[in-house]
Amino acid sequence: MTGDTKSVQQRAAAAQKAIASRHLRRLGGWVPFTRIGGVAWPRPGRPLSRTRLTASWNLWWQAHLVDLLVDGFHHRHEDHVGVTAARLLRSIWLRNGFRWTNQYYDDMAWLGLAAERLDRIVPPELDPDHSRAIGTLTSTMLDAWRPDIGGGIPWRTTDTFFNAPANGPAAILLARTGHGERAVETADWIDHELRLPSGLIADGRWVRANGETELDDAVFTYCQGVALGAEVEAHRLTGDRRHLDRIDSLLTAVTAEMTTDGVIRGAGGGDGGLFAGILARYLALVATDLPADAPGAGELRDRAARPVLASADAAWSNRAVDADGLPLFGASWDVPARLPDGRGPAARKVGGAVASSRVPERDLSVQVSAGILLEAAVAITTGSTEHIGSATPD
Repeated sequence: MTGDTKSVQQRAAAAQKAIASRHLRRLGGWVPFTRIGGVAWPRPGRPLSRTRLTASWNLWWQAHLVDLLVDGFHHRHEDHVGVTAARLLRSIWLRNGFRWTNQYYDDMAWLGLAAERLDRIVPPELDPDHSRAIGTLTSTMLDAWRPDIGGGIPWRTTDTFFNAPANGPAAILLARTGHGERAVETADWIDHELRLPSGLIADGRWVRANGETELDDAVFTYCQGVALGAEVEAHRLTGDRRHLDRIDSLLTAVTAEMTTDGVIRGAGGGDGGLFAGILARYLALVATDLPADAPGAGELRDRAARPVLASADAAWSNRAVDADGLPLFGASWDVPARLPDGRGPAARKVGGAVASSRVPERDLSVQVSAGILLEAAVAITTGSTEHIGSATPD
């Protein structure tokens, strides 16, 4: 199992280098001092072709790419990585029509988390002040809460589906920006409204026009991840035992239902490509940032670390290598990765989600997810804590 600090750092750095080489480019291909993540590699179409110009724009993928770059700076303190993260965040604002917001609350929560981490971890000489972005996105999360129907934040502004992927990251963001009471309230809402008999967290709950609710009991790895993250933040704020009990229950259920031989299960390409990486990020948060003096914390931290380290070893062992010697990772970390050839459709929007490329390894989401995993292994191996200067108590 992963344990050597140098090799763990080298793996994560190689993943970052590969993503930068294949996916990061100037906005529009030419705008100075910008960076954006190309959704597919090889890129679809020819330069200036309709296929390339209309390639899918996925704000939440870009937010996670910012987060991944912040991980890299946090763990290896390379100035160029911090600068790239800042340029990427600015480019998201430009590409999004000079706005930080859109109609999806989960997108906005992820972007708020990325902006908050960038502002807190990357020093100001490398990163311009992003307080306006953080303030706008945090206020949006606060305003989205629906006390009239018992709380919760909807998936998007146009419907009444209240789901874990919106409420989980919102709770984490609110905890880290000084809104602890609402953060804890949101963690409690997730547990009360979405926890299944299995111990896992369901995708979400519909509130119909007549006031009746209907549970969507689909389960996804990233829903478990954001619930774990919300509970860690809530425990740090309150010290309340109920949050430890929920973490314990979730770790048991995740290990039993969402790993194979200890490796986190993949969910294909497209949007699903990010799911396992998000779970890995917040398992690592349990392992590094659950207060060590909490009852049973040592065991909980060890249990959270195991699937991250096992998955990191599997992802690295099953990587492919491109012509430049750079690693490329699979959508399922326990299966050998395939090098994509650019044939077939690239990742594209279908309704409110992004479908996979023909070969999932082509998708930015899949590569970012593996990068997050390898950085999570770094955090666990080096004991790197997330809570440096955040509003959540150290």
